[in-house]
Amino acid sequence: MLLTEYRPFKTNKQLAEQAIKEKKPLIVSGVIQRAEEKNQNERVYPKDVLEREVQRYIDGPIKDKRAMGELDHPESSVINLQNVSHNIRKCWWEGDDVMGEFEILNTPSGNILKALFAAGLMLGVSSRGMGSVEENLNEGTLEVQDDFELLCWDFVSTPSTHGAYVSPINLNENKILTSE
Repeated sequence: MLLTEYRPFKTNKQLAEQAIKEKKPLIVSGVIQRAEEKNQNERVYPKDVLEREVQRYIDGPIKDKRAMGELDHPESSVINLQNVSHNIRKCWWEGDDVMGEFEILNTPSGNILKALFAAGLMLGVSSRGMGSVEENLNEGTLEVQDDFELLCWDFVSTPSTHGAYVSPINLNENKILTSE
């Protein structure tokens, strides 16, 4: 079963416009997923399952510079290179939050994404993975099971997870503008 999880991102319009003008990648950073909290899809990702998959993702796709994602979720577990909009440069934990730093690429989908950020629109990041869920009737949730496999994080428009935001990194200062 394909499982998706959404986190909204907000951005600095001027930094996005600068990236477009200078034809440079745009870097955004912020919360990309949360463990142990019910999302708007009624799913809960146990921290031990998410920790395992995030570490696997860091040690594999991120380390190998192939942590690509798409603009919008496809109905497939395959990352389609024609639709790649970004590469995830790094991710880490802050409490129950998974943080991430994304490079928005100069691809057709990446340029659309940069233009959306430059327009001041709030976009979301959503995980894509494969696995099963088990219903917890007492809590009204679906718990993601141990067979979950994280595939990637995509940029999307429809929210399922409660409010986490990312901001661009200033291209001139090359610093993360978050409240770390």
